[in-house]
Amino acid sequence: MYADKEQKEILQSKGCLLTDQYLHDYEDCFVNKWDELIDWEKRAKSEGSFFYDIFRQRNVQSILDVATGTGFHSVRFLEQGYRVVSVDGSANMLVQAFENARDKGYILSTVHTDWRRLSFDVQGEYDALICLGNSFTHLFDEHDRRRVLSEFYSKLKPDGVLIVDQRNYDRILDEGYSSKHKYYYCGENVSAEPVQVKDDLVQFEYTFPDASVFHLNMFPLRKAYMQKLLYETGFGSVTTYGDFQETFRGEEPDFYIHVADKGIPDQS
Repeated sequence: MYADKEQKEILQSKGCLLTDQYLHDYEDCFVNKWDELIDWEKRAKSEGSFFYDIFRQRNVQSILDVATGTGFHSVRFLEQGYRVVSVDGSANMLVQAFENARDKGYILSTVHTDWRRLSFDVQGEYDALICLGNSFTHLFDEHDRRRVLSEFYSKLKPDGVLIVDQRNYDRILDEGYSSKHKYYYCGENVSAEPVQVKDDLVQFEYTFPDASVFHLNMFPLRKAYMQKLLYETGFGSVTTYGDFQETFRGEEPDFYIHVADKGIPDQS
């Protein structure tokens, strides 16, 4: 998906992972186990009304889920009456998401596309765009990160909101890894641990009860850097939450959730 073939060759020659790496990471058998890692019921309980509160405050009715995965958030929001379009770059994930939604009585409106082609392949503008599940950290190239955020921005209505999350890579890089596994990956007896930590790569290893092992490669975004990218894209305000809490002094959160408004939200 690189328009500049020379750029891709230069990055590869330097040993850099490319944005397309996730297509290799999400192999069929890993996708089939993804719901074990999440545990939909526990994940829903940990999130509570966090997203619904944000949507209600902004009168959100339409949502573009650009990191659908196996469909957890798309289905949750369909259940609450929102209009949802579900996007993923992994065909394997979309197939599983469609089946999960169908099992619950819903038909997903799906689009299989790369984020860098979002404005070409997805029609219309939306009240909210969500990029959850630490998915944005699959982007290893600075140019791709800026380009994708511009694509996200273009798919939002003038008063739309982007919600994007990420692991707390600041803590991983500066202090080492620890996790409560309370909010995001709630599956029983599933281990998620980094096996490689560098300034430009964190590789997580996922071990399941049947002893199967899978790996995901991610770029360790620092919180301040991500906030800077959002502002430079043109978002009018950015509020960062830690594990679904606006204030997170004391114990460091496992995940950050950035809520970026295209305009300035009404605080009344």
